[in-house]
Amino acid sequence: VQLQASGGGLVQAGGSLRLSCAASGSTFSVNYIGWHRQATGKQRELVAAISSGGRTNYADSVKGRFTISRDNAKNTVYLRMNNLKPEDAAVYYCAATLVSVTVATHSYEYHYWGQGTLVTVSS
Repeated sequence: VQLQASGGGLVQAGGSLRLSCAASGSTFSVNYIGWHRQATGKQRELVAAISSGGRTNYADSVKGRFTISRDNAKNTVYLRMNNLKPEDAAVYYCAATLVSVTVATHSYEYHYWGQGTLVTVSS
């Protein structure tokens, strides 16, 4: 499974961005696709995830501001980020779990990883 993340950039605080994660290869072998982020000097954290059946989960810090969705026809998962804050600045990665994983709330549960896309938020 290959994952290609895109959509990062520079945005002012309060602004919005939409990240995209395009999956290819044996996409039938994955369940959750999630967005993770890692800021300088901090651990990688799971921001939002969506299962193949549409179940979603979010980190408390982004609830109400970020929305994860998927377009199965395009094998693409999106992360809409609204009301961005300086503390949201990080490298964002998309990743996927094996199909056998039924609950995925931590980054270590993810098996396939794409490259990161940088999100910078100016205050």
